[in-house]
This record gives sequence, structure tokens and C-alpha cells, in this order.
Amino acid sequence: MASPPRGALAQSLALGLVADLLLACGLMMMKVRADALPMARGRGTFSAVMAWIRDPVWIGGLAVQAAGYALYMVALAGAPVSMMAVAMQGGIALFVVLAVALLGERARIWEWLGIGAFLVAVLMLAGSLDAGAPQGPLDARALAIASVAAVAITLMLLMLPDLRQNGAATAIASGIALGFAGLYTKPLADRLAAAPDLAALAAVLLASPYTYLTIVTNVAGLVMLQNSFAMGRGIIAMPLSSAISNVIPIAGGIAVFGERLPGEPFAAAMRAGAFVLTIVASAALAAGDLGASASR
Repeated sequence: MASPPRGALAQSLALGLVADLLLACGLMMMKVRADALPMARGRGTFSAVMAWIRDPVWIGGLAVQAAGYALYMVALAGAPVSMMAVAMQGGIALFVVLAVALLGERARIWEWLGIGAFLVAVLMLAGSLDAGAPQGPLDARALAIASVAAVAITLMLLMLPDLRQNGAATAIASGIALGFAGLYTKPLADRLAAAPDLAALAAVLLASPYTYLTIVTNVAGLVMLQNSFAMGRGIIAMPLSSAISNVIPIAGGIAVFGERLPGEPFAAAMRAGAFVLTIVASAALAAGDLGASASR
């Protein structure tokens, strides 16, 4: 698969950043209503979700999220999923600022360090754009194996009482679901971008299994994230979920889509550094969450 031109690649990554800002704003609208809305649990899941939908602020947040995800699909058709995962970090910073300003939540040192690492990662990624984005074809078998492993890990997390009680397990599980939604969206976006007309586009949407996998994982991730909002601090739940949902596409882009580092040494070092910093930032957010949980 040919590497996209630098200009087109930069435009796709910038569009991904705008999409992430919209996603963050939508999540903030949902978080604002979290205390007033019921949690989706067991037999009450359907009635809880219906209550969410009837709430004008929550449904408005969902609409903003939908607009952001539409932009994300357009952006993903022009960039490797691993690079897009690094670019889509601006929403985390925006969410933390909004949580501090609107919800009165306090960001701990680990959260600020994580956000700082994300910003440096984005700058390092930008410094590697001249080298292009080498990538290969989809490895469907590797994606299937990773999906099964993700389901097993998610179920194990949700069975841990300590993490489940404070919302950390639910936030992490939502990040896993949303991360795999990103992996499923990539082949779907590529196929939609290649459709010559609306009829072909509709046929791809109906026939592709990635359409249904994307829907299921996004809905599951969104429900679990809303539950985590009700269990704990939004300044923790959203960054923790978002961090994990962006680390998964970095690993998945390499393992599933054959995405490689550039051949030019400096660009390769910059891009590898961006990936590593994104993972380190995710660990910092997780450490902040676990530290906060231990102190409660």
C-alpha cells in the first residue's frame, strides 16, 4: 500500500485533531449529566439508556460525538491508524481543562504530566511527516486473534471488585472497546473512501462486517464510559479511557495493518518517540487513577 503524500497526511491528522476536540466536547456534555442520570446495569440497562436519550444535554452530547466520529472516519481514510492515535490527543487536554473549569475537579501531577507527554508526542509526530507513512495490507487473522484476547481481558477487568467499584475497570474496559472500534473503523473507512458513488457506499456499509463491529464496540464503549462517569471523577475516567483507546491502535497498526517506521533514521526516531510518549502518557494517567483510588 502506497504511503499518502505529506500534505494529504498532514490534513488528515489535523482533521483527526478537530474530530477529537468534538468528541471531547460531546463527552463533557455527557459527564455534566452523569450524576442526574441512572447507571446502565443488568436488567436496568435498557431503561437507563432510554433515560439518557430523553435528556436533551446528553443527547446533544451524543450528536456532537457523532459529528466528531464522522470527521474521524474521513480523516482515518487518509492516515495510518497508529499515527492517527497520536494525533487525536488534543481532546484529552481539552476535557481536563473543561473538567477543572466547569466541574471544579482538580488535576493531579500525573494527569498534567500525561497531558504534557501527549503534547510532546504530537510535536514529534509532526516532525516525522516528511518521511511519509509506510503501511501494508490488513491482516484479518491477527485482528481476529487480538479481538478475542481483548474480550477476555475486558471480562477479567470487570470481575475485579476494587477496580470495578471505583470505576477504573469500567473506564479501562471502555478504552479497550473504543480502541478496537478504531481498528475496525480503519478498513471500513478505506473501503468507503474507495466507493465510486452513493449506491456503492451503501453496499459497503451493509455488506462489511466491520460496520457492525464498529457499531457494537462504539456502543459498548460509550455505555461503559458513561457508567464510569457516574462512578468517579470525569478528569480521570475520560483520559484513562481515551489513553487506552489510543494506545491500542498504535500496537494494532503495527501488528494488524503492517504500519512501519520511516526508513530515514531521524524521522523513524521521532515517530518511535511519539509512540513511546503516547504509551508513557497513558501509563501516567493510569497511575494517577490508581493513586486516586488508593487514597479514597
